[in-house]
Order: sequence, then C-alpha cells, then structure tokens
Amino acid sequence: MSDTNTRPVAVVVDGYSAGNFYPQAFADLGVDLVHLQSTPQLIPTMAPPDLSRYRDNVVTAEEEEQVRRLRPYAPVCVIAGQESSVELADRLSEALDLPGNGTRSSSARRDKYQMIEALRRAGVRCAQQFKSSSPAALARWADEGGAYPVVVKPLSSAASDGVTVCGDATEVAAAAEALLASRNIFGDANTEVLIQSYLAGTEYIVDTVSCDGRNYVCGVWEYEKTLLPSGRNIYDRDILTDPAQDPVPALVGYVNDVLDALEVRWGPAHAEIIMTEQGPALVEIGTRLNGNLDAGFHDVCLGHNQAALSAQAYVASGAFLERYADGVYTKRRPAFVYNTPTELDGTVAAHDEATLAEIRGLDAVHHVGVKVQPGSPIRPTTDLLTSSMRVFLTAPGETELEAAYQKVRSLKDSVYLLA
Repeated sequence: MSDTNTRPVAVVVDGYSAGNFYPQAFADLGVDLVHLQSTPQLIPTMAPPDLSRYRDNVVTAEEEEQVRRLRPYAPVCVIAGQESSVELADRLSEALDLPGNGTRSSSARRDKYQMIEALRRAGVRCAQQFKSSSPAALARWADEGGAYPVVVKPLSSAASDGVTVCGDATEVAAAAEALLASRNIFGDANTEVLIQSYLAGTEYIVDTVSCDGRNYVCGVWEYEKTLLPSGRNIYDRDILTDPAQDPVPALVGYVNDVLDALEVRWGPAHAEIIMTEQGPALVEIGTRLNGNLDAGFHDVCLGHNQAALSAQAYVASGAFLERYADGVYTKRRPAFVYNTPTELDGTVAAHDEATLAEIRGLDAVHHVGVKVQPGSPIRPTTDLLTSSMRVFLTAPGETELEAAYQKVRSLKDSVYLLA
C-alpha cells in the first residue's frame, strides 16, 4: 500500500470468512485497514482473515487496551468482520466516537431471545419463544404451548449451528441437552437454550446496508431446502429473486421495521425471514455480511456487493445516500448459491481434479469452494457447516442456470475420493 501514513484507516474486528472481502472493498476507496484480533489465537472453526491485506494486526482481548492501541490510527469506522464480533465493534465504535449502531440495543442484535423480544416490544410480527438452562423446562413450555413442531437453537451462533426442529417434548429435551453439553461455532459454551414456535412458510435472505439510518436492500434470496435421508431438512440453494415480484416488497417493508426496532443505523445486515400465512416473520438477523458473500459473483448478478457497499456507506456516505438510500437492488442475472449436501462418511484421501475441472468448466459456474481437504473427515451433511462445497452459479438465462445446477448435483460427491 502506498503512503500508508496519509491514507485513512478503518478497523475490522475479527475479519473471518466473508470479512475477507473488506480489504479490497476499502482499498478501492483509498482506505487502509487495521485488523483487531480479539482472541489470542485465531478461531479454528472459521476461515481465517488474510492478515497480509492489513496494515497492522492488533492482538488483545482487553477492551481498554484495544481502544488505546486503535486511537492513534484515527479510524473512520470500526466494523464487525463476523457474527461474534458484533457487540465488540459496537462498543469500540462508541468508545472512539465513530459512526455505528451504539450499545443500547447491541445485545439484542446478537442474542436471539433479546432480538425477538425487541421486535415484540416494537409491535413487529415475531415468533413465540422461551429460554432456559433446563431441558425439562423447555420441554414443558413446548407441551404447554400445544403446537408442534418447535425450533430449538443456541442463543448466539450462526450458520444454522445447532438448530433442531422438534416434534415432541422428548425431542426438545434431547436437543437441549445436546446443546448445553456443547459449544457454538465461535467456541462459546451454550449456557442457555432458546425454543421458539415453528414458523411455517418459505424462508428468504434479505441483505441490507445502512448509512446514517437510511437503508438499501442489496439482495433477496429464496432458500430452497432439501430433505436428506437422515431426516434433516437443510439449506440447499439460495435463489436470487426478482425485486418486483411478491413477496419481495413485503419483505423489504418488514426488514426496514426490523432494522428500526433493533436500532440499526450503520453497516451491513443479513436477515433470515419466513413468509408465513400471516406475513413476514424474522428468524434472526446479524449486523454483519452475508456468510455466502462472494464479491465478484454478486458484482455480476447484482451489480454490487455488500462488502463494497458497506465500505462506501462509512467512507463515502454522501455518495452512498445519493445513489442507494431507501432503494432496492436490480436483478441483473439469474443466480444460485448451492451448498452441496453429502452422505459421504469417511476420510478424504484426495480430490478428483478431473471432476473439479468439469464443474469449474461449466459456463454458469462462477466459483467453487471445496470445503473438505485431503486428510480431513467428511460426514453426512446436517447443516450449512457440514455441506461439502459451496458453488456460485449465474447465467444469462434460467434454463442454462438450471442445467448447470443439475450437472453440479450429479458430480458433487465424485469430487471427494475417500481413503
């Protein structure tokens, strides 16, 4: 980076996974990045940040020390690189007197129980729920509600980690016991468990970027799910929707109400919303980038990407407000994100490079993320974390796109050669 002493600086807190798209997004605006690593070691369950893209990496868990070490950079913003750093980024932004969402509702933007209760207080449609550290109490709440299925999940996690749909009290207790005996994907102990009423309907992703309280909806994707032989109903592909077609307008109005209720004024948000018979209802929202972000892919099918939009909202807010405020994206090309499920069970000996080349050679395939490396175990898919690959597909027409998706489906398991 040239003349690093005069270029402005932004701070990314724990820039894992999709956070790796921030360095280019800020560099394109002439802004250097400093990375704040809030844990002594990198979190092993997340794709690590590329620290070579940062001017400096500040490693400390002490918040007073974090503020002391960041202040000399005079940062223009502090932004969360992934879900577990949302509250810390809020506190640091406030301590450094920078644009941000503040701390008053910070915990409600992270804790799923508080999140839904904030919506209820604001009069926004939401699920019924209860939380407890007692599997028996959770099972009792479900029985007293008299309506199955119900959903059991961790209070604070991501990527569908630990989410279980339960059909009776026995299943509720078993799911709760399993969660309480485990840690979430960020390594934190699950000390309480959340249970919610089941929201029946089609689920959608709604991605946004906010700038001084003005929101831009930068993508709406329909979740298509598949039922595995194991009985798990998992995410299969995300399908880019037409913003003019139902139910997108209703989802846009609803997500704006959610953002207001949670006091989201700055930066990205990734919401999961189910379109029920009564109308949209929130599953959860994270004030961070969509974990399925691929900047180049989104640039092709949407004309922009959430990381670049977020950087612009903080660094060039006037231009962002003029172009995007209160707006909705344009669907430039049909697109899918395919999280491939697998029933393979064993140790990966090697990748079949010929099969990978065949998949990558399809005109509609933009990028293939191979998630299991040689020497590592591969297990039957139970959630997003255990899908075997992530494939980004886009094409000029729906027919070509669907044909490529079906071809990838037929080849996906042949990528992995088991020992």
